[in-house]
Amino acid sequence: MKKLNLQDVTLYVEQNIGTFHEKRIQSLDDLKLPKILKRKNPYLFKAKYVLTAEQIIKGLVDAHISSNEETIFGDWLEGLAIFINDKVYSGRKSGITGIDLEFDSNGIRNIVTIKSGPNWCNKSQKDKMIDDFKTAKKSLRTSNSRLHVVAVNGCCYGRDNKPDKGDYFKYCGQRFWEFISDNSELFTEIIEPLGHKSKEKNDAFVKSYSRMINKFTKEFANLYCNDNGDIDWDKLVRFNSAIEQPKTRK
Repeated sequence: MKKLNLQDVTLYVEQNIGTFHEKRIQSLDDLKLPKILKRKNPYLFKAKYVLTAEQIIKGLVDAHISSNEETIFGDWLEGLAIFINDKVYSGRKSGITGIDLEFDSNGIRNIVTIKSGPNWCNKSQKDKMIDDFKTAKKSLRTSNSRLHVVAVNGCCYGRDNKPDKGDYFKYCGQRFWEFISDNSELFTEIIEPLGHKSKEKNDAFVKSYSRMINKFTKEFANLYCNDNGDIDWDKLVRFNSAIEQPKTRK
């Protein structure tokens, strides 16, 4: 085990945080109005007394951003966690299905699946994770029957005050970052580097976001607003929910 050098972490963040911001913008650029219109409940907009095309578009785009950013940044944090663990324990990205990180400490082989926050799963997702842990343990013990393997669900933020789940451990927030780095304060020390050039990166995102709102508002108004400016709810609901007619061959 080696002591973590925070300068290494800072340098990694500075060199790689741009990827997160680029993927945020790419996610917006890839959006198509028909696709997001079909994802959202049109009755909800009517029930909330939404009257303008821009209100609908902002609701759709903001919902997409909220969901997508969590996934994009979760993936980015996974890379940071593996980098940090490599520096301390020579950990590595696992090649086993469902496992993100493997490393040895105190005679134990730790297998880790990394998630953004603690409330990431429903019952079926949790059951699959447990099955993946069992399969991974079996695979690792095929070559070394005496290997002591511990399964961990690591969450980058949040807390869980009962980490022992029986089949695995769940380490959240401070516990997780300390577990992979042997540094109890790392969970606060990584905050400052994450802000590297955040303002200028976010300015570029805001420009892309504004263009998308304007573009989709214009497109929506052309398709789903009457000549007097009112939203054509019948047409919108039919697009979202009507039975699709089979395409006829010509």
